[in-house]
Amino acid sequence: HQDCPQTKLPEVAFIGRSNVGKSSLVNMLTNRKNVAKVSKNPGKTQTINHYEITTGDGKWFLVDLPGYGFANAPEEARRQWAEFTRDYLLNRSNLLSVMLLIDSTVKPQRLDLECLEFLGEHSIPVTVVFTKVDKKRKIKAGKRARPEENVEMFCREVSEYWEEMPPMIFTSSKS
Repeated sequence: HQDCPQTKLPEVAFIGRSNVGKSSLVNMLTNRKNVAKVSKNPGKTQTINHYEITTGDGKWFLVDLPGYGFANAPEEARRQWAEFTRDYLLNRSNLLSVMLLIDSTVKPQRLDLECLEFLGEHSIPVTVVFTKVDKKRKIKAGKRARPEENVEMFCREVSEYWEEMPPMIFTSSKS
């Protein structure tokens, strides 16, 4: 995180698997179309991106972290991203909270559960943000993925090792 801005402003970091919708959510929250680069190809965000936000409560940074999991990148590049993301999460003193984005159109993913576990083990405050809750993705002929079922499954798995569920938010980058 030595390349991150040297600032005392509070930071809220967004993390999640590649293509979960981090950049789309950043754009929706900032009410801009192209603040964060959006791509159908996983792995578009390859660096830690800081967006300075000014609200009635003052200035803070929204931090868009590279996606984890599948990314069209060589193994070495993926390893480096994982390393600097981990370094950022563990050592950034002005990190207030992490927003862990989870794709509600797919069943619980091991990588997401591992990331949540990592944040919990290191006492990093986390909010689970379910994305794409308005989507009904086709899974088989005539059958559609039901985001609410996937959310329930995710909660059941998490409750096995968390005494108290982390806060949860349900989002759609469209609405």
